[in-house]
Amino acid sequence: MSQLDDATRTELEAAAFRRLLRHLDEHKEVQNIDLMILADFCRNCLSKWLVAAADERGVELDYDSAREHVYGMPYGEWKEKYQQEATPEQQAAFAARQAAKQETQGE
Repeated sequence: MSQLDDATRTELEAAAFRRLLRHLDEHKEVQNIDLMILADFCRNCLSKWLVAAADERGVELDYDSAREHVYGMPYGEWKEKYQQEATPEQQAAFAARQAAKQETQGE
């Protein structure tokens, strides 16, 4: 991608991000905790990254608006419709992932 001009690269990255959001929307069965266990990010992380990107550019974007964009609906509605209670196995896997991160960061 180094051969692309900045505008084209930005357009491609934006298109890929929009596709990621569509993919997540099409797979609501994938819970945030599953994403955190496997990839160390979730829909809420994407929302926070949008807010941070806006802040870096001096654009006002609040977390709730970013989260509504990522979830495709207000977060409370998504949570009520699609979020399941984390299982003990998911909680244990998440705790193990966080512990492993702490060990790696301590090195």
